[in-house]
Amino acid sequence: MIINKDIIMQKIQRFGGAMFTPILLFTFFGIVAALSILFKNATIMGSIAAKGTLWFDIWYVIEKGAWTVFTQLPLLFVVGLPIGLAKKEAGRAAMESLVIYLTANYFIAGFLELWSSYFNVNYAQEAVAGSGLAMIANIKTLDMGMLGAIFISAISVYLHNKLIDTELPEIIGIFRGSVLVVAAGFFLMIPIALLLCIIWPKIQLGILSLQGFMKTSGLLGVWLYTFLERILIPTGLHHFIYMPFIYGPAVVDGGTKQYFIQHIPEFSTSAHTLKEMFPQGGFDLTSMSKMFGCPGIALAIYATAKKNKKKFIAGLLIPATLTAILCGVTEPLEFTFLFIAPMLFAVHAVLAGLMAMTAYAFGVVGVFDGGFIECAVENWIPLFKYHSTTYIIQFIIGFSFTAIYFFVFRWLILHFDFKTPGRGDDSEDKLYTKADYKAKQAIDKHAKKAAAFLTALGGKDNIIDVTNCATRLRINVKDDTLVADSKIFIAAGAHGLVHNKNAIQVIVGLSVPQVRERFEKLLENNSADDTISNIEQASQLTAFASGTVISIENVPDKAFSEKTLGDGLAIIPNNGLIVAPGDGTIIMTAEKSNHAIGLRLTSGMEILIHAGIDTVTLNGDGFTSFVKAGDTVKAGDKLLLLDLNKIKDANLNPITIMVITNFKDYDSLSFLPVKTAVINKTIIANY
Repeated sequence: MIINKDIIMQKIQRFGGAMFTPILLFTFFGIVAALSILFKNATIMGSIAAKGTLWFDIWYVIEKGAWTVFTQLPLLFVVGLPIGLAKKEAGRAAMESLVIYLTANYFIAGFLELWSSYFNVNYAQEAVAGSGLAMIANIKTLDMGMLGAIFISAISVYLHNKLIDTELPEIIGIFRGSVLVVAAGFFLMIPIALLLCIIWPKIQLGILSLQGFMKTSGLLGVWLYTFLERILIPTGLHHFIYMPFIYGPAVVDGGTKQYFIQHIPEFSTSAHTLKEMFPQGGFDLTSMSKMFGCPGIALAIYATAKKNKKKFIAGLLIPATLTAILCGVTEPLEFTFLFIAPMLFAVHAVLAGLMAMTAYAFGVVGVFDGGFIECAVENWIPLFKYHSTTYIIQFIIGFSFTAIYFFVFRWLILHFDFKTPGRGDDSEDKLYTKADYKAKQAIDKHAKKAAAFLTALGGKDNIIDVTNCATRLRINVKDDTLVADSKIFIAAGAHGLVHNKNAIQVIVGLSVPQVRERFEKLLENNSADDTISNIEQASQLTAFASGTVISIENVPDKAFSEKTLGDGLAIIPNNGLIVAPGDGTIIMTAEKSNHAIGLRLTSGMEILIHAGIDTVTLNGDGFTSFVKAGDTVKAGDKLLLLDLNKIKDANLNPITIMVITNFKDYDSLSFLPVKTAVINKTIIANY
């Protein structure tokens, strides 16, 4: 049998993305749990937080609820994984997975009750941490944590995708659909449960050995873990690095996040350092590169940008950097330079590892895997009183690395002349500063992105399946040669594109769940092509002439270049035909000179098309108009015909300018980075 490594990579990436579905809940519940512990601390809050007070009781109840996702982690993964992996009817798949998982645990409990000594398991002991046993939905079973849940859930999803549409004879038709999936899972779980009873106790011993190794790996282990977590981000495989540590048993039972938050009361002491009490915390310092490294990168990109472009670049970098610092989502910043200069990303991963290693060497530990807000609530606010020196050192190290990042990135950008934003041509700057492909008020902005992405991916017939993680739309396609260039995706609102043969990742951002929902609706829609066409046409401007595209800033007339009349662009026409860039109504024509036409599109956008510079002096000689005020036009309808020879003989410039006079009503207006336009074919703007 031939193993196709590309197909394997597709499946691994899809699986990794699906695993992230339940993880999205952890930030909220982690913050609530940490706040509950903080507000119950009488040392910090005073007598109001004394045990027995109403304040204490309220936060005690809230804290109980905050531990939901941590204490029920296996069930969360069992239900969450099918949402990302099921090809259809994800709700049914989640139910099936839960039933099959519970069935498997009942089988395990039955085997252990009868033959626990054969499996070297002490089933008589209490199901507590370290016993190898756990209580799952009131079932005393093997403590397999999220790993066992993911394993059984993956089998359930496989059965669902294979059997959910299986047709059965009418006489047994009642067993179709979910019943058939669960029935197959029921019988399959008997040998699997027996197999788990045999091998899982040995795996538990292996996990204990791994925990011991990672605890003693010291600084090198922390550097390697952090480096791998960052360097694998473009592939989407970084989930497989951090999840066993933060949410799994790699270094401590239950994962570092749950363990640390649960033990905040015990850590609230100055008798011992945090590192003495929680040495495993070095494997959860990835936020330091987000909070301190990303600002250094942004400053370096800004400092090396051309002087006349710094305002544009600042507009790009400030929101992207704040997103990285406050929310811990780094893709918007990292993907501004990843594809332009991969070396910079590799250096970023190396420095991230060095920062975490240095911080750990100076005693910094905790749960630093999110943004500033999450880190503050879970670490600094409840523990600063007791470990202020540790946290002050952390900030000193962090800001020191901000400077290191800045000087290293600045030197690399200048030395290798990397065309980071602000150092390329005008089209590149517009590509990165106006990458937001939003809809006008009447159209769903997420639907527009989904439609644009589907078109760029080769259309509905080229899609095998789709899922998502926190920031990425993950798609497997049939023919990857039909996938458009990354610039098309960025112009449509993406932050970047990872193209790994048939496994495609579109970097969308935090709105990816909404975009995926619209994307799947388009796949299910039999008239998807018409829907996409309607969505795109309603928010695009096509070229009004054929020729060379010029940014409005470079038009040799200050009335246009300073955007006094509005924002837009210009085309140096290579023939004299001028057409409508969209559907609308003619609201004005220069009746005597015929050199200018105004139109209002059906979307309300008002456009002035001005043919030539100072061509009004020709009094209409060399200009033929095809429309008059009040006429209705479609995109591509003729507006003007210019006699380029007459214009040039008069020593006038035939450059034709399109100005959107009410552009302030379209804050998402973006002009695409095209250099040459083909009349009524090239898309020149989105809004």
